[in-house]
Amino acid sequence: MNYLKTGDREAILKKKRVVVKVGTSSITYENGKVNFRYLDHLTRQLADLKNRGLDVVLVTSGAIGVGLPMLGFHKKPDFLPYKQAAAAVGQGALMNTYEHLFHEYGQAVGQLLFTKGDAVNSKRYLYMRGTIQALLELGAIPIVNENDAVSADEIKIGDNDTLSAIVASVAEADLLIILSDIQGLYTKDPKSHPDAELIHEVPAFSRELFAIAGGAGTARGTGGMYTKIQAAEICVHSGIDMIIAKSDEKEVLLRIMDGEEIGTLFRGENVHPQLKKRDIIIGTAVKGKIFVDEGCRKALLEKGSSLLPVGIIDVEGAFSDGDTVAVYFEDQELARGISHYSSEDVQKIMGHRTEGLSEALGMAAPYDTVIHRDNLLVMR
Repeated sequence: MNYLKTGDREAILKKKRVVVKVGTSSITYENGKVNFRYLDHLTRQLADLKNRGLDVVLVTSGAIGVGLPMLGFHKKPDFLPYKQAAAAVGQGALMNTYEHLFHEYGQAVGQLLFTKGDAVNSKRYLYMRGTIQALLELGAIPIVNENDAVSADEIKIGDNDTLSAIVASVAEADLLIILSDIQGLYTKDPKSHPDAELIHEVPAFSRELFAIAGGAGTARGTGGMYTKIQAAEICVHSGIDMIIAKSDEKEVLLRIMDGEEIGTLFRGENVHPQLKKRDIIIGTAVKGKIFVDEGCRKALLEKGSSLLPVGIIDVEGAFSDGDTVAVYFEDQELARGISHYSSEDVQKIMGHRTEGLSEALGMAAPYDTVIHRDNLLVMR
């Protein structure tokens, strides 16, 4: 496949929700100290995109990298508890820096610490998605990092490249921009092949792209081009465009969002919104059944509605909030989704309208819906 052709990036101008990932090598100097000049450049661009009306999510590496020199390390140790200690120290320092800089530009931020496991556990996925959506709705910029201080298997090559793609999928982003220390994907390794050419666009993802990707990145970072291709594969199959670009390029984010041809663009597949939910919902065990009336059946199938308590007539099985349940009309399975409520609470609120939920529960109702349409996969 000819990847060297250029393409029209006018569609970038229509993007509304953007996830930006930045790596350790971009936000620190060679000696491991924080690069405040770069972080100011980054946060100013993100704040400006927010002021344009875009939803912005930042996925940042760097907790371990920032923490190492603070604890007297000159290189990354092999001993896992030392890495976790560095993450614990560095995370606070890094977040404090982001918070200060974003506040200078009038932006509120919220910190979220995740692991890749949060996206494959239905309950944690539900809360992860809900927190990101709430922060964006309330005008804040979510700042996401891997929870390296308490995780073990996630501290490995490319964790935050993969994490950024997962966050983009969970946040239902239109675009993921991975900022790196290289211009984009090349036909060969440009460090050892002077004739290597930059690939401007990948119109259709192919596994052959892995053949031209290398190993790990810098000594301070963990991600190489190979892991960025892995992230691209996740994004493309989720219907999300992805761009790899050089982090220190002047005004790189603003220029990308202006439609300028910078870096390598991976075109997302034309994925039906329902199919984006299939893996997380179908891939988990069904813990119970919810039976609905005829009016609810029509609302789910014909109007794309959420599952409201008023349309529920029966519950079968024992399940907790965050579990996957099947929705039935008589003996026909209509849909599957992630429940906001346990089976016990669904029994209390079924048949009730929204204004009566709190009284039925005996406490303030946390949700108006039993299954929100964003977490509901229609089966029929």
